Amino acid sequence: MCAMWRLQVALCTLSVLLSLSSAGESKARSCSEVRQAYNVKGFSLVNVPHQEISGEHLRVCPQGYTCCTSEMEDNLHQQSKQEFEILVEESSRNMRTTFVSRHKKFDEFFLELLDNSEKSLNSMFTRTYGKLYMQNSEVFQDLFTELKRYYTGGNVNLEEMLNDFWSRLLERMFQLLNSQYHFTDDYLECVSKYADQLKPFGDVPRKLKAQVTRAFIAARTFVQGLMVGREVANRVAKVNVVPACVRALTKMLYCPYCRGMPGLKPCHNYCHNVMRGCLANQADLDAEWNLFIDAMLLVADRLEGPFNIEAVIAPVDIKISEAIMTMQDNSMTVSAKVFQGCGQPKPSGIGRSARGISDVFSARFRPFTPEERPTTAAGTSLDRLVIDIKEKLKESKRFWTNLPDDICAKGKLTESDEEQCWNSHTKGRYFPEVVKEGLTNQQNNPEVDVDITRPDTLIRQQIMALRVMTNKLKNAYNGNDIYFQDSSDEGSSSGSGSGCTDGCTTELVFVGTEAPVIGADRSDERAAAAAAGKSLSREPSLLLVMFALTLWAMQTQWR
Repeated sequence: MCAMWRLQVALCTLSVLLSLSSAGESKARSCSEVRQAYNVKGFSLVNVPHQEISGEHLRVCPQGYTCCTSEMEDNLHQQSKQEFEILVEESSRNMRTTFVSRHKKFDEFFLELLDNSEKSLNSMFTRTYGKLYMQNSEVFQDLFTELKRYYTGGNVNLEEMLNDFWSRLLERMFQLLNSQYHFTDDYLECVSKYADQLKPFGDVPRKLKAQVTRAFIAARTFVQGLMVGREVANRVAKVNVVPACVRALTKMLYCPYCRGMPGLKPCHNYCHNVMRGCLANQADLDAEWNLFIDAMLLVADRLEGPFNIEAVIAPVDIKISEAIMTMQDNSMTVSAKVFQGCGQPKPSGIGRSARGISDVFSARFRPFTPEERPTTAAGTSLDRLVIDIKEKLKESKRFWTNLPDDICAKGKLTESDEEQCWNSHTKGRYFPEVVKEGLTNQQNNPEVDVDITRPDTLIRQQIMALRVMTNKLKNAYNGNDIYFQDSSDEGSSSGSGSGCTDGCTTELVFVGTEAPVIGADRSDERAAAAAAGKSLSREPSLLLVMFALTLWAMQTQWR
């Protein structure tokens, strides 16, 4: 009986000991999976616990039993920041690469197109006009030099430059066609004054000026737009991660490590709230970004249609030759009217050659056959380039507001099973609602403490850069160059830009914040205008002074 009682006591004691041992194991689970995952991240396992420890020291993750020391939490804090920066860069890489590669391709195409056109003109004019062309070739070389300088960002007024080209060509041709006379510089200047009235080159200068200015304005502005898009995207992709964001990222990405569940991914909606909080400023860029993309697409349409620079530049040699032929055909009439208006020039004492100059110009210009004409620039055509870039631009619309969706894609960063995911505390469903994108909507973000009163300075600068570029694209769409916009008339432009009449659709209207107009350096013009206006401004200024003195005298009397 006594032995039986002793046996029962022993069994009860063993049961209690086993239960205590079991309870101890449930409280202090193994951290082996966490150690392995932590080591894969490149961290040392020194001082990493083998079993859970008390978590009162944790500042971000839940303070229960944990596999994390303070040092581990700090390391994972930094890891979260780095991984987030990489996530944003990787998610935006395709879009940024598009702007980089297409900018390079368009720039290469336009410059090669200009080179090919210049080579074509030089070859055909040398063959047709021989020594006469070679003696005056700098006139044509200067034309292409200025066109390249304009395209590459130089402060060139296209209309004035083209007017100067035709004036110089008129002076040279007038002398060649009337070589039996001697012409002073003053006389040649008088000849140029009759250009508009006599139209010695027919309608070619007017038409070519309209075509060239619109095409070059559109081409240059479009390439500048690709460059601005590239720069903005690159700068915004280098995200400024504030401490509140890093804390939220650590809690989402690595607190499962501290709870002994390193393989547990965050819930989809939980990820959305964290990313919308961390990328709130980027989302605010999206409205201006979309306006910019829309403007780029519309200018691309112009490049395909009436502002096609390839269609303008490729046959420019033929158009200039047509103008030369027109002047040669009308040389007698033009010379007679010039002599009548500018006076009879003095004979040079040099007779005309046996083979008259007119005979040289009578050798009609023979254009390239399709087989002879240089290959298309950069191995492609403008139409193909534009079609390609338009597709890529359309894909980049709403990029910045869609960025959290791309990062939080199910299966990539987050768990597709809403019941088997990390909800910021444990494994289970995430219940808070997803906040809307944008800085002002983060006031009620349950995961990231966002200061909505302090917008990111860099993002605001990029918004302004996009506004300025959108305004330039708007002007380019309508055939105007913002660099030469007349400050006295915001709705029109002086210099480069002939408006949009032939072959153009209705004017582009932008709904949104207007960008400040960037004016070119026109200090010389303003100084000249000020000098010209002094005589006009003296009388009104004097009247104002007299009026002020009268008022002062009346006030003195009343006192």
